[in-house]
Amino acid sequence: MQNQTVRPDQADFLAQNQPELAELLTFIDFAAGLTIGFIEVNQERDKMLLVEALREQLADSDIRLEVVNFSQQPDLRHLRAALMTRLQAIATDRKLVVLILGLEAAIGTDGLGAYPLILQDLNFVRNTYRETVPHPLLFVLPDYAITRVSQYAPDFWAWQSGLFRFKSSAQAVEQLRTEAFERPLPYIASDDNQAQIEQLKQLLMELNPTGKTIAPQDVPLCSEIYYKIGSAYLTQKRPQRAKDYLQEGLKLLHQHPNSVLEQDFHYKLGYAYEDLRQFDAAIAAYNTALAIAEAHHHPEPVPGLLHDLGNIALEQRQFNQAKAYYEQSLALKEARNDRYSQASTYHQLGNVAEALREYEQARSHYQQALDIKIEFNDRYSQASTYHQLGRVAEELREYEQARSHYQQALDICNEFNDRYSQARTYHQLGNVAEALREYEQARSHYQQALDICNEFNDRYSQAVTYHQLGNVAEALREYEQARSHYQQALAIKIEFNDRYSQAVTYHQLGIVAQALREYEQARSHYQQALDICIEFNDRYSQAVTYHQLGRVAEELREYEQARSHYQQALDIKIEFNDRYSQAVTYHQLGRVAEELREYEQARSHYQQALDIKIEFNDRYSQARTYHQLGNVAEELREYEQARSHYQQALDIYIEFNDRYEQAGTYHQLGNVAEELREYEQARSHYQQALDIKIEFNDRYSQASTHHQLGMVAQELREYEQARSHYQQALDICIEFNDRYSQASTYFQLGKVAEALDDISAARSFYLQDLQITAEFNNEHGLGISLRNLSHFCREFPDDTFLADVAQCLNTTPADVQQRLANAASS
Repeated sequence: MQNQTVRPDQADFLAQNQPELAELLTFIDFAAGLTIGFIEVNQERDKMLLVEALREQLADSDIRLEVVNFSQQPDLRHLRAALMTRLQAIATDRKLVVLILGLEAAIGTDGLGAYPLILQDLNFVRNTYRETVPHPLLFVLPDYAITRVSQYAPDFWAWQSGLFRFKSSAQAVEQLRTEAFERPLPYIASDDNQAQIEQLKQLLMELNPTGKTIAPQDVPLCSEIYYKIGSAYLTQKRPQRAKDYLQEGLKLLHQHPNSVLEQDFHYKLGYAYEDLRQFDAAIAAYNTALAIAEAHHHPEPVPGLLHDLGNIALEQRQFNQAKAYYEQSLALKEARNDRYSQASTYHQLGNVAEALREYEQARSHYQQALDIKIEFNDRYSQASTYHQLGRVAEELREYEQARSHYQQALDICNEFNDRYSQARTYHQLGNVAEALREYEQARSHYQQALDICNEFNDRYSQAVTYHQLGNVAEALREYEQARSHYQQALAIKIEFNDRYSQAVTYHQLGIVAQALREYEQARSHYQQALDICIEFNDRYSQAVTYHQLGRVAEELREYEQARSHYQQALDIKIEFNDRYSQAVTYHQLGRVAEELREYEQARSHYQQALDIKIEFNDRYSQARTYHQLGNVAEELREYEQARSHYQQALDIYIEFNDRYEQAGTYHQLGNVAEELREYEQARSHYQQALDIKIEFNDRYSQASTHHQLGMVAQELREYEQARSHYQQALDICIEFNDRYSQASTYFQLGKVAEALDDISAARSFYLQDLQITAEFNNEHGLGISLRNLSHFCREFPDDTFLADVAQCLNTTPADVQQRLANAASS
């Protein structure tokens, strides 16, 4: 080795570290095969100076220094494989020494935290390095990263043959202090903020090196550095890291008490605990800060602390307590004539009013907050208030107004490069698009929100977006995808012990199970949702779950139970003056009355639903109610009225391009045409319905349309065609275990067999119809079956068949003969 001329910019660093450099060069000279050394260098600039110095010193030697930098690979896990890839292309007859830079990106420099994956791997595959990377390896790392290697990869660390600690120059430390500590922290999560965190940690490593005691004169400065790093991590939305640094700084502060800084530590710890949803700990931290402020006569933070205690009460749904805290905070701010900070409290009072469904009051508070922010030209914080004004407009179904407010919020976030805050606004834009049935647009917005949450590792916020992606998938009839998204949301809510918000996800899992005809599973999910709503005294939200429990009972033909649940839902909606959502429950009460053949009652309920939908200009959902009014008119044999209602429903579905829902209405138009003996028209409508159901892979509901196509073919005496359609309908009912619906198809197959003089088959089909009808205690259907059997038994008397009928009805042949006689005369 030859000594080279040292450049002036290296002089300060090298002069301070001459002994270390000499030891390192000797180590390099004698190292052979796999030899591991660690070089501690805390400053990025110093690392580059060291590399330059080593290259100059080794330029004319028989040693080749290969520098490998992994600073751009923070997710690196398998170091050995990465080194083999980098080194395999190198051909040299000199001794190869590998200088490894940038691994701190993957190892981390925090004293606390998860077991780094790269160190897990490093420890596990240590023995394979001798054969695959048989060269001296020099790891250049800052102090705290080296500490983590010794902690988390102790087996690998045991192989190290040298540890070289290079000191930073006083000039470099002072420059770092100026650049990192004295510079204000950004208030928006950004790369600049993260860079400042790394600089502050570098400064902390200089003042508080591993294994050494902090110099007494540096204790106050180190406490403040811990405070600034913790505060910066809060801005970066990393509350666990923030908490770790704040707690360490608070311990250090006890060596050099400072009541103002201690108060600030507890204040920021309250923020960290709140972001971690550890609300009891947050309350304790805020109250400690409040006690210190009062004890030391520091009135400045008191309004803010009261405000933050209000935030926690709001999170815990203690709305009156939250309002009391906010009003206390607001009174203090007004007494000090602190108009600017009143904005944040008006904003939160708006949140309380919104949670209490007092939307006009909420809008008023948000507008007061916005006016103050505009007055003080605080453009950045206007974003959050525009966002909330959007929430209010959304709740009031003013969707275009909501979209406008959200877009204003998003524009400001983009202007200030506040990427994190963009997530919640993309989420709400997704809500608006979903409400307007723009499902692909909604999915796109939700995905943008989710990507940002993932980017910031904000796992809790991911839950609400997974939930909404489930809503979109559900609306698009992608039920398994919907279930998957809801399960992801639920798992996160359980992980964060957010019991209250689990209710809405259990509710949606119930809707998916219901759509998949898993009725008991649906009922179970709805009951879980209802139990949580009752536990949290959320009476309003109970309404929607009672409504869905009614839907399940209705599907299971438990009509009185369904009516009871719907009435419970309706009572709550009336109590909360939620007129709009009463419509859907009146509609379902109409369905129950219709099933119970209470047609005038059904018509009345449907009309109430329709009136509300027209009042709120909800044109799309009017279609469903027009459709049901058509059903009632059809049952009352008012066929032209029925056709008119169905056509109104169909026009709306076509207007909204809802092709799937058109199928049900085409089917009913087919019914009307069939009743009016317009058989070719009926067949055309049924075929249109069937084509759509096949297009949407709605196999279950194809059964009813195949059945009706069979009826048309039967009327036209196309008996083989009729039998084919009935058999297809029956196969589907059996596939979906819909035993109840099988009865009517067995009945019609019997009629076809009878028309074809296949009396044996007719008897078999009629018996199957009768058995199912009796099993479900369907009195109306039983009357139809008995009247038919009365005629059939007269035409084709058979004592064995009569005995089979008696067995189905759990009675005697004599009683059957009497019942058939009565049916014939009814």
